[in-house]
Amino acid sequence: MSRKSLAVLFACLLFVAPLSARESAKPSAQPPGAAIASAHALATDAGFETLRAGGNAFDAAVAVSAVLSVVEPISSGLGGGGFFLLHDAKTGKDVFVDAREMAPAAATQERYLTADGGFDRDRAVNGPWAAGIPGLPAAFVHVAETYGKLPLRTSLAPAIRIARDGFPVYARFARGYQQRREVMERYPGTRAVYLASGAAPKEGEVFRQPDLARTLELLAGHGFDGFYRGEVAAKLVAGVNAEGGQWTGEELAAYTVKEREPVRFRYRDWDIVTAPPPSSGGIALAQMLQILSGWDLQELDEPLRVHLVAESMRRAFRDRTFYLGDPDFVKVPQRLLTSPDYAAGLRATINPSRATPSDLLSGEQTPLEDEETTHFSIIDAEGNRAAVTQTVNLLFGSGLVPPGTGVLLNNEMDDFALKPGTPNAFGVMGYDANAPAPGKRMLSSMTPTFMQSPGKVVVLGTPGGSRIITMVLLGILGFDAGLDAQAVSALPRYHQQWMPDVIEAESGAFTPQVAQSLRALGHSLKLPGDEAAGGRGSSHVWGNLQTVEWDLADNALHGGSDPRNPVGKAAVEAIGATAR
Repeated sequence: MSRKSLAVLFACLLFVAPLSARESAKPSAQPPGAAIASAHALATDAGFETLRAGGNAFDAAVAVSAVLSVVEPISSGLGGGGFFLLHDAKTGKDVFVDAREMAPAAATQERYLTADGGFDRDRAVNGPWAAGIPGLPAAFVHVAETYGKLPLRTSLAPAIRIARDGFPVYARFARGYQQRREVMERYPGTRAVYLASGAAPKEGEVFRQPDLARTLELLAGHGFDGFYRGEVAAKLVAGVNAEGGQWTGEELAAYTVKEREPVRFRYRDWDIVTAPPPSSGGIALAQMLQILSGWDLQELDEPLRVHLVAESMRRAFRDRTFYLGDPDFVKVPQRLLTSPDYAAGLRATINPSRATPSDLLSGEQTPLEDEETTHFSIIDAEGNRAAVTQTVNLLFGSGLVPPGTGVLLNNEMDDFALKPGTPNAFGVMGYDANAPAPGKRMLSSMTPTFMQSPGKVVVLGTPGGSRIITMVLLGILGFDAGLDAQAVSALPRYHQQWMPDVIEAESGAFTPQVAQSLRALGHSLKLPGDEAAGGRGSSHVWGNLQTVEWDLADNALHGGSDPRNPVGKAAVEAIGATAR
């Protein structure tokens, strides 16, 4: 780090005062029902089924999460982890439930080196060494027992039924399997699930997972012990170790979810409640939005607005690299990084008429998480809220299903800095704050978020790797500009993550005139179609934003499901509205 960067950082320390936990204004009425938005219609329907059975938003969150674990193995599952941001309307309490995966004790950095000292990419992303100890099943138990109204068996019933009876394979599922089939078909337990019909899953055919249904039944009947001890745990350990990994039953039994205090800050008229470490998202959001609070973005022309937003992204991602990791293992300077004074110092380094080259902000590149993640948002008739983002990391995770479990394991170990200074699967690097250690949780970009103003309550989030953070940022700016939930979910997206020093954008995010203006300001752009000119280009569409909003002025609920995802569903029902 340069002497100049250190001077800016420590000068800001002199002006930082403790952030007070601002109390959000209490809504004047209760919602007229419930709203749920998720990445699959079956999951949204399961949430409403659970509410009709007398559950609250937290029971519905377990139901939606579990069904997504069944129908979206490309994105999440019992073999992965997630973050549950919850708001209890009765007490006004917000809590962040950290169910991130943990590193097995044997998974040291040395395990990911080849004989000549190089980085073993295959081991980091495929098979037994790629997987961290799963956290999502423990979250189901914790959320149901601590915050729900219903027994776990009721909330898990839709997922058990769908795993047993099956669901139609959709296009993204079938395409994803073809992309990962070489890895998936290495392992007998995976072949038994995905080749059960004798061929790879095809769009439209019914996909059944009886072993996963059995695992969910044991979890429903025995709680934590149904997954982390006993029959399922023994099969998980045996399956991992048979493929050359080193898990122990003691490690599984020792897994715990962590309740953490959310990140809170103010942006214009909004109180924002969002994800703390080991998510990097909340701190980055606080930095970016507080930097941007120095301008009235709606009064600016589009090129200048995008320029300032991209410059805020650049600075937040630079700090993400050096300071963020599992707070149980590293000291995260959260109070400083989320301070308005620190944001003001960063704002002062932005030149409104010229892009700041990233190499002038001294440092290296940053770790990130893959796009194959999922998110859902819920508000119930009592005003309870749930924003949940969950993942197995890469497409179909590690590809490994321990025989007899139906549980597809994550490959979150690649989210650690397994070899400092060496790019991970996505060409980016990490450092000591995010190095693996026994029981440590890898850094994440997942950013489930609440927003509340005097007139509106919003729940939002998305998958998308490191782009999660910037997509949530653009969603917040969209709501602040007065857009409704569906319009926000459809917003075009762009992203700057400090290193590499480039703005990426979706198709249609910038007009040719805006792109030309940004280049004139000194920005490098990577746009869809750039491949034709010899570049790598950018993905045509990103993410899968799911959001619900409660308009307090007319006491109405609305949902927005990302139009990029044809199987998602946002819905509103009057469940519970007349039962008070």
